[in-house]
Amino acid sequence: MYTGIQHLHSGLAYLALIALIIVIVLMLIGSLSGKEFTEKDRKIAMIAFILAHTQLLVGLILYFVSPVGFSLLTSGGAMSDPAARLTALEHPLINIIAIVLISIGYIRAKKLQSDRARFRSVYMMYAIGLVLILSRIPWANWLG
Repeated sequence: MYTGIQHLHSGLAYLALIALIIVIVLMLIGSLSGKEFTEKDRKIAMIAFILAHTQLLVGLILYFVSPVGFSLLTSGGAMSDPAARLTALEHPLINIIAIVLISIGYIRAKKLQSDRARFRSVYMMYAIGLVLILSRIPWANWLG
């Protein structure tokens, strides 16, 4: 079960990152071109929103069933080892903050009246969330 969840978390990360990048680019283009924020734009933003939240849910499940997640934090000594600190604290905490920012951007865009403000809300908050996510990916484990 652990290996399956780990593979799901890794594979879903690619989809979530690609979706976030696509949404950021599309919303930036929409904002700069002055086009109308349509239902299609909202649905495209919602796809990235859902993928990011699904990734978070799978990650939280993995965090508690993994031998290197929450158990690393409770056993002590994780703060002195940079790799253990990234796995046990920084990666989950920063990614939760990133998903909260993505949520704020999406929800706020639904409430705004101006089309340009809607586009800006999505691309700015999604971009900040993406930067946070990219900053805490364990690149050594993911690519190697």
